Amino acid sequence: MEKKLFDSTFRIAAKVVTICLISTNAFAQQALWNNTDIISPKINADKSVTFRIKAPKAIKIEVEGDFLPPQKIETPFGVMEGTGKSELKEAKDGVWEYTSSPLASELYNYSFIVDGQKMNDPNNVYLVRDVSTVTNYFLIPEGRADGYSVQNVPHGNLSKVWYASPTLGMKQRRMTIYTPAEYYNTNKKYPVLYLLHGAGGDENSWSELGRAAQILDNLIAQGKAKPMIVVMPNGNGSEEAAPGEAPNSMVKPTMMVPKMMDGSIEKAFPDVMKYVEKHYRTLSDKKGRAICGLSMGGFHSLYISALYPDKFDYVGLFSAAIHAQSKGENTDVYDNMDRKLATQFGKAPKLYWIGIGKTDFLYKDNTDFRKKLDEKHYPYTYMETDGGHIWRNWRIYLTEFAQKLF
Repeated sequence: MEKKLFDSTFRIAAKVVTICLISTNAFAQQALWNNTDIISPKINADKSVTFRIKAPKAIKIEVEGDFLPPQKIETPFGVMEGTGKSELKEAKDGVWEYTSSPLASELYNYSFIVDGQKMNDPNNVYLVRDVSTVTNYFLIPEGRADGYSVQNVPHGNLSKVWYASPTLGMKQRRMTIYTPAEYYNTNKKYPVLYLLHGAGGDENSWSELGRAAQILDNLIAQGKAKPMIVVMPNGNGSEEAAPGEAPNSMVKPTMMVPKMMDGSIEKAFPDVMKYVEKHYRTLSDKKGRAICGLSMGGFHSLYISALYPDKFDYVGLFSAAIHAQSKGENTDVYDNMDRKLATQFGKAPKLYWIGIGKTDFLYKDNTDFRKKLDEKHYPYTYMETDGGHIWRNWRIYLTEFAQKLF
């Protein structure tokens, strides 16, 4: 009797477990079952791109992207270039379509706007976050974008490392570090490039939006750049790490956070260098170090290199925010800049590099800064590109700058 009862109970329990497993598996597979055979974006033979989305009840659908003619928009930082828009047309079965003109080889970002609501392309899993905006992206091959693509070459490694920053009063802060493909197969020491992000960014920005690992992998494989370590720290002095990746940081990212441009990062930068030079095989002298950054990161590169004139032989300012935006207890970081520049250039850096887009809202500030350098006969290299304050330019600048290092 007891045996029959046990067998019956066991069979019932087994059925329950089986049903639970089937239900769980069905839930896990739901996303696959709900998928469609729509391909979007589709890169055509002539390098035009077709976008598709199924929305049979929609009234109006637009695609918004940086492959379209830009629109002027008002921002807290002035008039800047915004992404352009074009309308999709409804075809059969409730599928809407739009085909672009042929596009130059580049990495492009886009989103859909369905009846006024911005959304991502449900048929494109490739996404990237810029501050608080998540967009899809695609690459047009056979040109500049090949440098941003994963190619059949030896690949370096990206590590997310935590370090102590006593200067900022933090036991843990995070940064991303790229090591070249050969690093773990040699005992060599390597030069270091410190690569800094802009306002609203974090230690993920250059590896995700900037495609830094792909750029370095491809340049090194082609013999166009020396193997180097690339350090991408978090340039926000109040943050331990990127949003969602530090304790109590599940908040909506914003452009402005405390301790961005108040001298805190400049004074704390030796904490970053100390960790890197202790834990990695580095050429720990001026000729083995470079620093560069975009926008706010260009601002930090300008003042860090001037504050520590014996530390960096290579300096890159990408669309740099030249002037201090806020001042607190660390105002000495920004004081006496003429004297600091005289000291820095008196030590003859091997490269002082400036890049800016023709329609960048910081163009005048950079022009004025170059006039100052010209008046003092301080040597620098200058690159001017089309477009404004955009990642497309900053990827170009990193590609060009990295080839001139070490």
